[in-house]
Amino acid sequence: MTDKTKVAVIGSGFIGRAWAIVFARGGCDVTLWDKDTGAAEAAIGYIGEVVDDLIRGDLVNGQSAATIMGRLRAEQDLSTAMRGARHIQENAPENLDIKRALLSELDGLADADAIIASSTSALLPSRLSEELAGRDRFVVAHPINPPYLVPAVEIVPAPWTSEETMNRTSTFMHECGQAPIVMGRELDGFIMNRLQGALLEEAFRLVADGYASVEDVDVGIREGLALRWSFMGPFETIDLNAPGGVADYVDRYQSIYANIYKQTTHRVDWAGDVLITVEGDRRKCLDKSDLEKRQQWRDRRLMALVAHKRQSNEEFGR
Repeated sequence: MTDKTKVAVIGSGFIGRAWAIVFARGGCDVTLWDKDTGAAEAAIGYIGEVVDDLIRGDLVNGQSAATIMGRLRAEQDLSTAMRGARHIQENAPENLDIKRALLSELDGLADADAIIASSTSALLPSRLSEELAGRDRFVVAHPINPPYLVPAVEIVPAPWTSEETMNRTSTFMHECGQAPIVMGRELDGFIMNRLQGALLEEAFRLVADGYASVEDVDVGIREGLALRWSFMGPFETIDLNAPGGVADYVDRYQSIYANIYKQTTHRVDWAGDVLITVEGDRRKCLDKSDLEKRQQWRDRRLMALVAHKRQSNEEFGR
């Protein structure tokens, strides 16, 4: 646990409030700030609504709602929110100019030993931090939403990010219950979006070319690949899918995938005609007015899955 560590969450929207849960659950004192008046208070109100669900799912390490909520504070003044923070998590909109301006301000206000981390999902850390005076203590810490239920977090350095910054950030995230993915250097899309993007490219292609419906593709993942992927990665999956392990798998099946790859070199425009099909099929399954309710359903299912995985880890091992 990271008791008494102060964290400043800058930006209190979907990602900011989710990070606040992670840090408060991990034992940190968390200050939330947002440029929009009342947003930080609203984020704390949202956390108060979901904390009981987390407790029921045994996802707060045995802590009470009062303990977790007592670690959260909204602050209207940015300099006050930053004072004494050892970790600063920036969650501004995914806009380079907005983030660069805010990060410059944060760099000027942060304590000398504070790490500044951005939740960006796509912007390269070098683009964000190249003009910062303290750019060696800047790093991307990109979560998978919502991070209080999905623990993987990508730790991505700029070319000038110090090794100490990388080590401290990885250790801190681990202490808060996250699963750090420590990248050796920056890359467009990082790791998660490149993997997800490869799957989405094929999913759109299969629908656009008439090979499968939207629901068929979802079934293939939901009732197929995801069952294994929920507790194993792709390399462990193929290691266990051939009698002689991964080398045997490559020997047996690489030619199949090499042939498939040749058929995946054309790209479908996601916003083209296929979007009419995808949007239409999804709206048949779920009216747009029910999206928020379904998001809540998703999060409760994730809570149950996380609890199940924890129990299974104890029973069967990781």
